[in-house]
Amino acid sequence: MSNDAERARLDALTQRIDAAKRATEPVPHMQKDYSQAQLAWRMVIELVAGLGIGFGIGYGLDTLFGTMPVFLVLFIGLGFAAGIKTMLRSAREVEEKRVARLAAEAKDE
Repeated sequence: MSNDAERARLDALTQRIDAAKRATEPVPHMQKDYSQAQLAWRMVIELVAGLGIGFGIGYGLDTLFGTMPVFLVLFIGLGFAAGIKTMLRSAREVEEKRVARLAAEAKDE
């Protein structure tokens, strides 16, 4: 065998070893765990924002019309419903991304 053939075999082996190392590397802790925490915080913030906006609108209308608890209770309920709806939309978005990623991985295999 010539030096060129041995060099080519060695390079091919090195590439295969590097590919195997990359395939078995663990997912960084930060990407795996903190993405779930970020999703949870996003959902909590969406719920609280809906409640806060509902409270603000209800309190403002009650102050304007002089009917203290009526609009406050009504818009807090509507804000809660809007927050839940937004949380469900976020969860559906995350699930669609996960399904698309799994389908892409299955297609590659």
